[in-house]
Amino acid sequence: MMHEPWSIWIDTGGTFTDCLAKSPEGTLHRAKVLSSGAMRGRIVERLDSGHLHVEVNWEACDDFIKGFTVRTLGADESKAIVSGFDAAQSIIKLESPLAPGEPCAFEVVGDEPAPILAARLVTQTPSGVDLPPLNLRLGTTRGTNALLERKGARIALFITKGFGDLLRIGDQQRPDLFALEIIKPEPLYEQVVEVPGRLDKDGLEIEPLDLKLVEREAKRHIAQGIRVASVALMHAYCNPSHEEQVIECLKQAGMTHVVGSAELSPLIKFLHRTETCVVEAYLGPIIESYLQDVARQLEGHSEQDAEKANLLHVMTSAGGLVKASSFRAIDSLLSGPAGGVAGAAASGINSGTNHIIGFDMGGTSTDVSRFDGDYEYRFEQTIANVRLVAPALAIETVAAGGGSICGFKDDRMFVGPHSASADPGPACYGAGGPLTLTDINLLAGRLNPERFEIPIEIGAAQHALEDVCAKIKDATGSDADPDELIDGFLEIANERMADAIEQISLRRGYDPSEYALVGFGGAGGQHAGAIAQRLGIRKVILPADASLLSAVGIGQAPIERFEQRQVLQLLDDIEDDLPARLNAMAEKAIDAVASEGIDRKDIVVRRTLVNLRLSGQDTSLSIDAPKDFKSL
Repeated sequence: MMHEPWSIWIDTGGTFTDCLAKSPEGTLHRAKVLSSGAMRGRIVERLDSGHLHVEVNWEACDDFIKGFTVRTLGADESKAIVSGFDAAQSIIKLESPLAPGEPCAFEVVGDEPAPILAARLVTQTPSGVDLPPLNLRLGTTRGTNALLERKGARIALFITKGFGDLLRIGDQQRPDLFALEIIKPEPLYEQVVEVPGRLDKDGLEIEPLDLKLVEREAKRHIAQGIRVASVALMHAYCNPSHEEQVIECLKQAGMTHVVGSAELSPLIKFLHRTETCVVEAYLGPIIESYLQDVARQLEGHSEQDAEKANLLHVMTSAGGLVKASSFRAIDSLLSGPAGGVAGAAASGINSGTNHIIGFDMGGTSTDVSRFDGDYEYRFEQTIANVRLVAPALAIETVAAGGGSICGFKDDRMFVGPHSASADPGPACYGAGGPLTLTDINLLAGRLNPERFEIPIEIGAAQHALEDVCAKIKDATGSDADPDELIDGFLEIANERMADAIEQISLRRGYDPSEYALVGFGGAGGQHAGAIAQRLGIRKVILPADASLLSAVGIGQAPIERFEQRQVLQLLDDIEDDLPARLNAMAEKAIDAVASEGIDRKDIVVRRTLVNLRLSGQDTSLSIDAPKDFKSL
């Protein structure tokens, strides 16, 4: 008899990967690992040259880490391969000895991504053994990190002749109005090709394409190692035929990954459509490779078998799930935070309120959101200085998390925006990291070292704070009071996070005092009270599994599709035709959900939004479509 599969929900953040799992018997299991794929502990005693007695907080079966690399942390770093692990005795057996040394922190790292490591922990499946049958729901920051670090694919942009510098010109808004020297970020593409051929505003051809030039340029770029392309042509939103011909030509020439703008964003605004297309091409191969790597580990299947079995679903920025083969890179940039919004909304409703502000303070950043009985969406957003058109939950992000670096520079204290991330992590992790908010909270007495997921050293945090004190004295000639520094860093962080909440509330006409604050994430509970007091919020909700709430939200999210169309006509002219258009869009979205094996009778159109603007105006107002369209 076939057993029910495990249900595993994972959110991979910038510092930690959070995992919540339900076994076939219905019991819940939890795991939290570093997003670098490492697990950390402390060497208590070196029993002999080949055996270590260790202290760890992770629960693992015998030989769970066999084949992993063990690395000591600190000044005397050394490495060895693990040949065995006795879970009951907490003894690691090594293939070769580590360098002699005192008891210290260590980490073990395998060659599988963090989500698979977390899945192995909750299912107690050793390395090298196939995972049990499972369904995995995943939120990932892989695309966001690649965009922030500019580590995407090498791409070429094929664009209508005469528009080769479109993305360099942009909309001509200055990023810093008063800066004397404007330094604009470099575009994501490496090469640009201007394609002869033109459609008019109605999509009619007025100049044929030069596909021979396209083929010639494609082969030239392939010879240079560029095999990814984005294609953005004028007026493709109303007639994609030119783009489709260029895409086919590029694929036949040998390009391995080609993206067209009209397929991603069939909307007017050539600049925004092109930016979106370039982001998808830049991140697409990274996301695709990552998801294939995860899918290959599921049940020991090949990637194709895993896809047929719908074993892997991925969270989108809009708060819904899609199967991995349908997932697009532009839908990944707020993937994990979207899970947090869903989890926070459920926590508020369970506590008797549907008016909540989500306060998700993780290791790298803080994400805030507002929920008023339903989700608020954005259909255009700017992330990492890149603008794109794609549906996403309205989330405001500030670079203030547990791993945010605290220091002194240019005669002022600062918190963030840079983070210590998972490696080396905060100073108290014992891997040589800098002073961070986690260290500040530890020194302020807000963290219990015995309850932390990994071994932490208060002495290392104290030493990092002393280094900052020394820098202040060198710069100012005055001694800094450590306690005042701790209070100051907390004040700076709280001010920045409160400002992010004001962005989604006060500055949009909503009084935060009328909402409950749901504090979650690994560090949310340490700051929720101070944030609430600063904003006049009277009710704070700290949910169960607060540090795993994004994973909880991913587990509760629906399989979902968005469908959108641009009309660009007067409402009076298309009012009678509007219901038929909306029904056609709904049927297409329903078909996409049904293709994943969901019974059509169980599929509902949860919401229908229309964006309206006054004639001659550029700004539109998004409203829920009523049944009687005359009331619009």
